[in-house]
Amino acid sequence: QVQLVESGGGSVQAGGSLRLSCAASGRTFGSGFMGWFRQAPGAEREFVAAIIWNGAYTYYADSVKGRFTISRDKSKNTMYLQMNSLKPEDTAVYYCASGPGGGGSVYTDAAYKYWGQGTQVTVSS
Repeated sequence: QVQLVESGGGSVQAGGSLRLSCAASGRTFGSGFMGWFRQAPGAEREFVAAIIWNGAYTYYADSVKGRFTISRDKSKNTMYLQMNSLKPEDTAVYYCASGPGGGGSVYTDAAYKYWGQGTQVTVSS
């Protein structure tokens, strides 16, 4: 079983930056992908970004493209989300997830098998 733990969340003012980390223990999907989702109060969980674990190809939601950067360190079994130019609309609980690949869409949460417990990001005006 894979365990995912997010860290790096916190409170910042608009325009600030945060770097989220997702540390994986146990076996991960070497041929799959990992991603970030977020859920704001009263809203549905939405896709933020994803990365193909081996090839490092990245995907971003339109709302964060150009501001957020997803990356991974395979040697550390860790994924990162660098968040710059943060906006109040980015306020949410951010979740790390891992999927096996094999045809699933990185944009949909159904493609992911393992999930972290989330880390809170709060952006004030």
